[in-house]
Amino acid sequence: MTRNNSFNHILNTRQLFQQFIIDVYAKIKTEGLLYIRLNQNKLRSEEYILLKDAVATDKYVDYIGKMVILPYTFTGSPRQMHEYAQDSMTYVRSYGRPDLFITFTCNPAWSEIKELTDGQTSTDRHDILARGFRQKQEKLINVLPKMDVFGETRCWMY
Repeated sequence: MTRNNSFNHILNTRQLFQQFIIDVYAKIKTEGLLYIRLNQNKLRSEEYILLKDAVATDKYVDYIGKMVILPYTFTGSPRQMHEYAQDSMTYVRSYGRPDLFITFTCNPAWSEIKELTDGQTSTDRHDILARGFRQKQEKLINVLPKMDVFGETRCWMY
């Protein structure tokens, strides 16, 4: 969204804007990882069995550096992926195998995306692409289970 009679230099620099987005994202992730590394005591990482076993048996002690455990709250961490897999297996155990596996992709030619980019192509504004995709995705997620498009929905996950 842009204001009328307002010129934003960052949004109109195309590839520089893309580099800016990547740099800010990297900074956010770095700060999150730094917080996790500095707060391992609060995350109770010292209670993990493998580390205790390695220290107790003096086996592989040379390979142990500063061990940092990523919690399941960190997006993309192995713990988060394991938790998602366990949740999905719980659904399968309770409701049986899924009938549908739906994928949803973004179309840069959507009218909503073309309207918002005056004079720019969709590749210049990934933020608008992501926002448009997210809005359509939320509509799809709301319509499928509530409107019974494919029949009665007993269970769904996203």
